[in-house]
Order: sequence, then structure tokens, then C-alpha cells
Amino acid sequence: MLPPKRQHTRWEDPKVCLTITVLGCSGDLAKKKTYPALFALFTHGHLPPSTIVLGYARSKMDDDSLRSRVRDFLKGTPEMIEKFLGACFYEAGQYDDASATGPVFGGLASRLRDFERERCGDDGVGHRIFYLALPPSVYPPVCANIKASCATTEPAWTRVIVEKPFGRDLESSEKLSSEIATLFHESQLYRIDHYLGKELTQNLVVMRFKNRFLAPLWNRDNIASVQIVFKEPFGTQGRGGYFDEYGIIRDIIQNHLLQLLCLVAMEKPCSLSPEDIRDEKLKVLRCMEPVSTSDVALGQYGASGDEAAANKPGYLDDPTVPAGSKAPTFAMCVMRINNERWDGVPFIVEAGKALDEHKCEIRVQLKDVPGDLFSTERAAGRQARNEFVVRLQPDPAIYMLMTVKEPGLGVELAQSELELLYTRKYDGTYIPEAYERLILDCVNGDQQHFVRRDELAAAWSVFTPLLKYIDAGGLAPEVYPYGCDGPSNARTLRERAGYVQARRK
Repeated sequence: MLPPKRQHTRWEDPKVCLTITVLGCSGDLAKKKTYPALFALFTHGHLPPSTIVLGYARSKMDDDSLRSRVRDFLKGTPEMIEKFLGACFYEAGQYDDASATGPVFGGLASRLRDFERERCGDDGVGHRIFYLALPPSVYPPVCANIKASCATTEPAWTRVIVEKPFGRDLESSEKLSSEIATLFHESQLYRIDHYLGKELTQNLVVMRFKNRFLAPLWNRDNIASVQIVFKEPFGTQGRGGYFDEYGIIRDIIQNHLLQLLCLVAMEKPCSLSPEDIRDEKLKVLRCMEPVSTSDVALGQYGASGDEAAANKPGYLDDPTVPAGSKAPTFAMCVMRINNERWDGVPFIVEAGKALDEHKCEIRVQLKDVPGDLFSTERAAGRQARNEFVVRLQPDPAIYMLMTVKEPGLGVELAQSELELLYTRKYDGTYIPEAYERLILDCVNGDQQHFVRRDELAAAWSVFTPLLKYIDAGGLAPEVYPYGCDGPSNARTLRERAGYVQARRK
């Protein structure tokens, strides 16, 4: 089954050009992620010739000020960095201004026309991408101003990339979607979730549907549980004001980890076309009931109180966090998919800050071997179950945990890893960052790794009742010390869900 051919624009035509406008270019996201991704694509020749990157923000800057701001975040030769920065420009302006006498984006539109006229002439075709590195609350007015002043007409196209979090719940998300849908067609909207651009995330479809030995095992008859774990060894680091508004479920679980869950659980799509793959992810979400409050464990990190951990401060010690906040910095949810393949298999989804390690992985635990010859070892808790693990970060890897005999005269069992370490296997091979892949997909008009509106609504439906219950104070987080492996209620919930942790000798 070959992937569908992408409809690439004929960039070699001198009458065709591309402008990428980064709105909110003065913010951290733009300088740390967007511009470095664009630079990497530029360096490797993946952007069309004569591409212009136009930054837009309210800050009083000029072209040189913008270049100075992003220069230190670009990794490459000085010559290539300066060549890229030579294609970067800046336009100052408002995002929404009720007092404006003319179009709010009038200056931006004029600058875009000037660039296109210079590169492809008065009769050229200027394609435009608008990257909204902005808070979602301003998406509707910004999109309205883009539509009014900057949108192109055929044969040129306009595409808009929007960042998460897209709303706070189902109602606010659908309100945002409805307002933007009156301005742009779904085919023009690219809701970015950078986890869908990670190397091993994109490998999940290949691994699942191209390896014969996995297919017969990938069901409730063989799989006991699936864990999707995200851990960070640091706290909010002064971003508590932003984080407190959303919490760990909205920030990580409802989008990033739920997308991974869908790729692990979806049925084989009819083809590799973006819509067929997104249809299968949507089916998974529609087979899931809203998360029950009895299947959730919440935590909030406190101070470490440990000299070895340098007495790290607690969440409430962050001066940007409201006093007495109950926002969870850790959450574990046990989720279930009510279909033939996954009935009875718990999906344990976990995310937390200020924990003991930096990790994001998918851990598929298989059931015990029927008629086990080594049942005494299993009963003693020393024999681990087989597991198939995909580690997205750090040090991307794919490995299987197998039970083998230890060398020697006796029959002592041990767990061993059969592993593929990406950094070792592909040493010297350039592996693109997530934002590079996704921006290039947008340039090429490929929406496979972006979230569709109905998919977004279904994802919010799974979590909205729980989030409203938490926001109303119905479920308080357990305090856990900075640098531990999580609150005790999470360990209890994981065991109750059926995950078996082997005891070490």
C-alpha cells in the first residue's frame, strides 16, 4: 500500500513564491521553536527558493532587531544563519484594534504584496502561510483580520497554523472552531500538536501495520495494559500563571498523550491518506466514555525538603501561582476503549511535573504466558511480563522486554532488552525536530499530522466532565515531594488498573 502522492506546488516556477508570516514573533514559542524549525528547513533545502519569513507583533522593533532576537537560537554555520536572517523581516502592528480607521492588518497586507511583487511579479502567484504563535483567545479576531486583508485568491492559497491549547473544554473549543470556520475552510486550518511530528510518533503507523509479528498480538487477547507516560524533572519555572490556568490535563494529556493513544489503538486505515488516518483516530475517541472520577489520581508537587535535591520549591512557592491553588501538576487517568479490539484493556495515561526523571514513553504490557512452566517465579513476583516499549524522549528507542535464562548452571530467570537505540543505529543521520516536519507538511498541504475539528471535539468530550468536576473543587490533588516518582494515589490506581510491576531481586 503506497502513500498517496502529495500535491506539491511547482516551486521551480519563477512566478510562484511563498511567504510565511509568524504572528507573535516576539514571544518565546516563535524564537525557540518556530524560527529554528524554519531555519532547519531552509538549511536543508526544504523551503521553496526565495521564501520570505515575515514576523509580526506589537513590539516596536525593526528587521535588525528581530534578527538579533532570534539569531542565538539558530544552530548552524554563521554563513547559513546570516543567509536565512536575510530572508527574515519584521512588521509591527496590532492584532485587534477597535479604534483603527482602516484595516488592522493593512500594513501587513501591503508588506506581503510588496514582497510578492519583488519575487514573482505583478502577475505572480503568492502562496501564504500564517503561523499563529499567539494565545488562542485572540485567534478569532486575528483570523478575521487575515481573512479581511491578507487572504489570497485562487490559484494562490492561504493556510493558517494554530497552536494549542485550543479552548479549555468542549464548549469553548467548539466556540473557537465555529468562529474560525466562518472564515477559513477546514482544509486551510492546521491545528498543530508537536507530538505528532516526533520521529517515533510518526513511526507508530509503520511499526503497527508493517510488521507481521506485531499484528496478531495487538489486541485484548494478548495485551494486559497500555501505559503512556510523560514525566518532567522540573516545575513550572516561573510560568505558573499560565500553567495554573490550564493544569496538567489540559496542557499535556488531553492533546499530546491522547493523540499517542489514538495511534496505538486505531484500526488499520483504508489507506495512508490523511483523512483515512484521521478517520480511524476519530473512531477510537468515539469509542471512549468520559473519564470517570474514580479512575483519576491527581497530585501537586510540594517542596523537596531534600538537600540532595537542592531544596527545590513547591508549586505554591512560585510567585506567579495564585495562593492556595488546587491546580494539578500531576494526573493519571485510566481510560477504556469500548470496541472489539480493546474491551477490558486499561489505557493508563500519566503526566506530571517535578518528578524523578525526564521521559515520554508508550509501554505495552502483555499478559502472562498461559500454562507457565515457571509459575513459581511469577508467583514470587520476580518474573516480569513481556513489554513492548516506544520511548519518544530522551534518547528515542524501541525495545522489547523479554524473559531469558541467566548464564550459569542453574535456571535463573532475568529480564533482558531487545532494543533499537535511534541515536546509535542512525548515528550521523539527521533526525528532524517535530516542528520542522509539521511546518513542511503545511507547506506541502499534508494534514495527516494535524488535528481535525471533529477529532478535537471528540477529545474534549472525553475530558470535559472530569475537568469541570476538578475546576469545581470536586477532586483535590495529593501533595507529592519535588523529585519523587509521583503521588501515592497514582501507584494505587496503577495497581488497581492491573499493571504488574516486577519486584527486583
